Amino acid sequence: MATPRPFPAPDKALSVLNAATSVFLTHGFSGASTDMIQREAGVSKATIYACYPSKEDMFAAVIERQCATMAAAIRKIQTSPGDIAGTLADIGRAYLEIVLSDVGVALFRVVAAESPRFPDLGRRFYLAGPKTVASILAGHLSDAAQAGEVDLHPVGVQAAASLFIGMVRAEGQLECLMHPASRPSAEQLERWVWLAVDTFVGRFRTHTTPH
Repeated sequence: MATPRPFPAPDKALSVLNAATSVFLTHGFSGASTDMIQREAGVSKATIYACYPSKEDMFAAVIERQCATMAAAIRKIQTSPGDIAGTLADIGRAYLEIVLSDVGVALFRVVAAESPRFPDLGRRFYLAGPKTVASILAGHLSDAAQAGEVDLHPVGVQAAASLFIGMVRAEGQLECLMHPASRPSAEQLERWVWLAVDTFVGRFRTHTTPH
């Protein structure tokens, strides 16, 4: 029986992943090659394939790391019970900062372009990214509903969370996708966040003071 090849050292594995991220986001999935990633990483072809058996596996790793970074940024937000508007604003702001970053926009563009050919990659991006963020937000909304701050019975907690995430993302993401050279200002980001917050709170906040 052949002896399995050892997995590369952590620094080399990280170099491969960083190189894959750079190459995929610059050239797209179809335009990228393992040779390009190998040269960018400065490692051998054997190291590349020891890390990832295929280009699709490398791309999946790029997707998962970016989505994990986004989810971690949302999870570490310190919220204040009784301040659902502030919680929504903090989550919306953190989400937009990642989604509208250069890496966030480029990754979305590449994943959307390749999803028809590789639907599993698109699904993984959706579940690890927007769906995970909506699930984290749903936990906060559930707490707010139990405290009497909001009434989400008309749509349900999960649908309400997805609705808010969609409102926060919609205009800014579309603008950055359609106008790659245009970068929204901090003031514009705040306007998008608070437009979504005010609309959501105006629809779902209860008219009674929670006890």
